[in-house]
Amino acid sequence: MPSKIISAALIGLEAELIVVEADSGGGDFGQIAIVGLPDASTSEAKERVKSALRNCGHEFPKRKITVNLAPAEVKKHGAAYDLPIALSILALKNKFSHDFKNSLIVGELSLNGEVRPVKGILAIGQKTKLAGIANLFIPEENMAEARLIADLKIYPITSLGQLIGHFKSKTLIEPHLFGPDDLSLLTHAEHKTQQPLQEIDFALIRGHEKAKRALEIAAAGGHNLLLIGPPGSGKTLLARAVPGILPSLSSEEILEVTNIYSIAGELRRNLALIYERPFRAPHHSASGIALIGGGTWPRPGEISLAHRGVLFLDEFPEFSRLALENLRQPLEEGQINISRAAGSLKFPSRFILIAAMNPCPCGYLGDKKTPCRCREPQILSYRRRLSGPILDRIDLHLHVPRVDFEKLNTEARSESSSSVKARVENARRIQALRFKNHPCLLNSEMSSHLTRSFCRLDAHAQSLLKIASEHYNLSSRSYFRVLKIARTIADLAASEDILASHLAESLQYRPKIE
Repeated sequence: MPSKIISAALIGLEAELIVVEADSGGGDFGQIAIVGLPDASTSEAKERVKSALRNCGHEFPKRKITVNLAPAEVKKHGAAYDLPIALSILALKNKFSHDFKNSLIVGELSLNGEVRPVKGILAIGQKTKLAGIANLFIPEENMAEARLIADLKIYPITSLGQLIGHFKSKTLIEPHLFGPDDLSLLTHAEHKTQQPLQEIDFALIRGHEKAKRALEIAAAGGHNLLLIGPPGSGKTLLARAVPGILPSLSSEEILEVTNIYSIAGELRRNLALIYERPFRAPHHSASGIALIGGGTWPRPGEISLAHRGVLFLDEFPEFSRLALENLRQPLEEGQINISRAAGSLKFPSRFILIAAMNPCPCGYLGDKKTPCRCREPQILSYRRRLSGPILDRIDLHLHVPRVDFEKLNTEARSESSSSVKARVENARRIQALRFKNHPCLLNSEMSSHLTRSFCRLDAHAQSLLKIASEHYNLSSRSYFRVLKIARTIADLAASEDILASHLAESLQYRPKIE
């Protein structure tokens, strides 16, 4: 009679139940065959399982063992099936008192029988609850993350021998049961124990008042920003100061971001959750797959790891044309669809894009002190690396000039990040109330219908927008983005109405594309 153990497979950002079946009979002595679309790391489980069983003092069956991972059409990858495979083999000749129908088991085995951590425990735990399974057996090293899973009996496993002893009722493992309130307690505890990030304070950045204002608007409304300026003008410094003005993640966002990092294998050991907004800054040599996600076994890319945070692309035109064009969908829709022959996966990618670039190949076009050495064809070729559709999806365009010596040498401090953050948080509270009955969180996410509803202009502002639309040759997308930015500026000023001054400031960030 075949044995059956329930496990789980990670498909995109979700988990699916997998039944690990084992049967014996026929074939060569001691042979294991694993079927059900396993990848190389899953197929190698037979060698790890053999050694783990032998080193735990258990005799391997003397007939051929066939292990099936069902359903067969779902591709399996990774070593999380080691533990259920070992148990399914042992269950063929051992009578366990445990009810495997109400338990889900995952874990990688070392050759001596120790259990190693696996990815995606949060997604696996959520699927276990949805399936009505009461018990979840996971590696002990994954327990920090498992504390986010409420109303589920979770058993921490250190070794195969320990788990076998539990199932034979020799030495029972004490389960952990977490409640809904544990998330808030855990967040508070980790905030106290984790070292604060080394954020750059706006008060320490000399000059660049207009750039800091643009960053404030971007942070408040979730708008994308392009910084253009000569080398050393402070573009990277300004971008890296943004985390200091972003509001904290909400409880729902914490779980959302933590799940992405867990599946991507980016969670630091013993860190249960991600409670700071992500700031991702991939190098311009990053491939399209590294940036948007995908691969043979699709995994989240940088744009998904930046979800609910910031994606900083320095040297923007130096990224490959294909990688940049792949940003069109996530910039517009807040998600990316990864299509493969076996099916389609969706990864969330609602981030603030901050891009930085030089105005020309040498970097000094328009600089007051250093003359540009580029020829006009070189400048045009450099700018053409960024397509019109990509530039049109960036809300704020800003020139960042070199800071004068007098401003650099002054001892006067400008407004601190904490003061700017307070305004950003207030603006986001206003947006939360505005969109409480709508499927969006920030002004940048408004549809054209919502933009018309919440961004009404008086006659003076309408006239100003008409003139600007003709002067800047605004596309329909740019037209609505100007209104969304104006709405954010009004929110920062705690103004219910969009005034002409708010619209005028918004238009300053929409330069005419040459």
